[in-house]
Amino acid sequence: MRAVVIDAGGGFRLERRPDPEPGPEDVVVRVRAAGLNAADLQQARGAYPAPPGWPADIPGLEVAGEVERVGSAVADVRAGDRVMALVGGGGHAERIAVPAALLLPVPDALSWEEAAGFPEAFSTAWDALVDQAGVHAGARVLVTGAAGGVGTAMTQVAAVSGAHTVASVRRPELHDHVRKSAPDGARLDVVVPGDEERHGPYDVIVELVGGEDCLRRVSLLRSRGRILIVGVQAGATVPLRMFDLMLVRGQLTGTTIRGRSHPEKVLLAGLVRTAVVPLLAEGRLRVPVDSAFPLDRHTEAYARLAGPGKRGKVVLTCD
Repeated sequence: MRAVVIDAGGGFRLERRPDPEPGPEDVVVRVRAAGLNAADLQQARGAYPAPPGWPADIPGLEVAGEVERVGSAVADVRAGDRVMALVGGGGHAERIAVPAALLLPVPDALSWEEAAGFPEAFSTAWDALVDQAGVHAGARVLVTGAAGGVGTAMTQVAAVSGAHTVASVRRPELHDHVRKSAPDGARLDVVVPGDEERHGPYDVIVELVGGEDCLRRVSLLRSRGRILIVGVQAGATVPLRMFDLMLVRGQLTGTTIRGRSHPEKVLLAGLVRTAVVPLLAEGRLRVPVDSAFPLDRHTEAYARLAGPGKRGKVVLTCD
């Protein structure tokens, strides 16, 4: 099979690798499309290694495709099933072995490109907002960096939970994109970062950007509010006025999925399968795709991922 491989200099190249073999509880997925994420660039820089058991030098955290082979202990999964999954690495290849317990069904109307952009973004959004922050109807939620794949997932999950969502997007030309990606009837305001305070205070602030000023948003919290640190591409070391956090009795929570144990990932996959995939199948959630590139144009895909102005997910296709 062909796979994108991280080279010694932190770049990417296309290489031939042996096809994966399924373990007893695994399936081999013929990948039709795979999502790109900031974690792929961090892995290439040596800052975010793949967890044990996943390919160490093949990036890719989310895949969509058809089941090709089934392990001897796997039940209720058949060759030819349309599936998607959040994986620990190795997704940017033509095939991948995935524990069957992590598989999610792909709704019939969903394209491969859309399916490839769903598992990481919406698992992250549901886990952070619903499971950890307990977002509910009437809450006010601020999402920073809301134009990308995870950002649009966050705004949608907040909206279907009944929250009033404020999406902070630095580039005004992307504001309409964010509005259109929200569910029908969503209570959504799209603002530039300088207008965040005017729409507060907030019960939950989702930080997807990072940078040295990001924790100044503690001052925008309501009493007992929470800041969720989900992305730090603009900088991971920041000052915090701890007294401000104390005054609002706020909570500061960091979260990631990749490094969790297998049982934790299986539990999250089960929640997403039963609670989130049906919303996708009903059209209440959408996966905006910014662009799609074939595997042999992976360099362009990673450049698009690293560049500004994305309108949703960047994906690789493996037809």
